Amino acid sequence: MPEFTHFDDQGRTHMVEVGEKAVTNRTAKASGIVQMDAKTLRRIREMSFSKGNVLEVARLAGIMAAKKTSDLIPLCHSLPLSGVAIEFVFLDEQQIKIISTVNVTAKTGVEMEALTSVTIAALTIYDMCKSVDRGMLIQQVQLDEKSGGKSGHYSREKNSNLS
Repeated sequence: MPEFTHFDDQGRTHMVEVGEKAVTNRTAKASGIVQMDAKTLRRIREMSFSKGNVLEVARLAGIMAAKKTSDLIPLCHSLPLSGVAIEFVFLDEQQIKIISTVNVTAKTGVEMEALTSVTIAALTIYDMCKSVDRGMLIQQVQLDEKSGGKSGHYSREKNSNLS
């Protein structure tokens, strides 16, 4: 069973020491889904919200969030990200899937940055559309894949019994 690395042997919280870890190329991909009324999604597609292009604002918010992850999560290391890409996939008339891919060359991974990026992009969609649809659901935010570092490659598809 993996140990919880953010606690010492007396149970005190500490930031994990990564000084001795190797610098490697690391990538993480996360996703999440925003479910909404079909009319809301149609307005997003038609770019008819007075606040602007919902998906482009959400993309920018997600990128900015990835860069600020260490300010939001107390024991997360600050990382010099080399890339953040966010894409939107229309799953049907009521759901948008958000996919964030984050890259870094560093001593620790970017899973939290990818997850934060997806979450903030989803919250931005909610914020921009809440005036017409307060019943939107943000769901299934998850790490889909990561590579690099000592633990190597992880793929939700291949390694998880969660769906």
